[in-house]
Amino acid sequence: MSFAKWIGGAIGWSFGGPIGAIIGLAIGSFVDNMADAGSPLIGERQTGQKRRDPYRRMPNYDKQRRRPKTQSGDFEVSLLILASIIIKADGKQDQRELDFVRQQFRNMYGKERANHAFDLFKRITKQNVSKRQVCLQIKQMMDHASRLQLLHFLFGIAKADGHVTEREIKEIYTISGHLGISNKDYESIKAMFYNSIDNAYKILEIDKSVSDDAVKKAYRKMAKKYHPDRVGHLGKEHQEGAEEKFRQVQEAYEHIQKERGFK
Repeated sequence: MSFAKWIGGAIGWSFGGPIGAIIGLAIGSFVDNMADAGSPLIGERQTGQKRRDPYRRMPNYDKQRRRPKTQSGDFEVSLLILASIIIKADGKQDQRELDFVRQQFRNMYGKERANHAFDLFKRITKQNVSKRQVCLQIKQMMDHASRLQLLHFLFGIAKADGHVTEREIKEIYTISGHLGISNKDYESIKAMFYNSIDNAYKILEIDKSVSDDAVKKAYRKMAKKYHPDRVGHLGKEHQEGAEEKFRQVQEAYEHIQKERGFK
């Protein structure tokens, strides 16, 4: 698979707006060639022309909410950009965090596609990225379940070197807010990466004082929210990460069941 086929084959809405500008700077002449060829998905900043409505003639989007269907490539590029922010959050690029990103991409996409992605990632890390603008584009265009998947991956990167710094937590929290993710969802995913007495309750987004019936109700709600099928449109490569969240919800519920002695 050539770099050109990789970057152009599975990307939809992310070729427009601030994310498209970042990609353009990262891959340089390749985007210029696409612009010369008349690609309708290249942003105004690359072509100097007025950008066409990114929703026009785009298949598989929600007409009422005007949200196009997020493709695997859209998720991949969004992840690369947000990961570059977290990698630099503590003022250095730890090799363990870089290795985590590379390995995760190999697990999801295979060696060849992962190599292309990591090459693009290294170019993106050299840029000064406006996380607010990027996140607002993702919030507008990406479904909630996929945004939760992004957040889960970012915590994984921060934890890859064995220690999550305050600056990394602050960056992830800020990104979460810009992505339109609620505090409860943020705390739920954060709790999946920490060991504490109340983590099981945080994962289920409930207080320790709630009734057994409320625990059962919360479990059903969270199991539905984090079910791998919710991100099935991203492809099989993203099922593993979704299954990890789902498994942790199940383990949290089983922990509370054992603690309280109910079935």
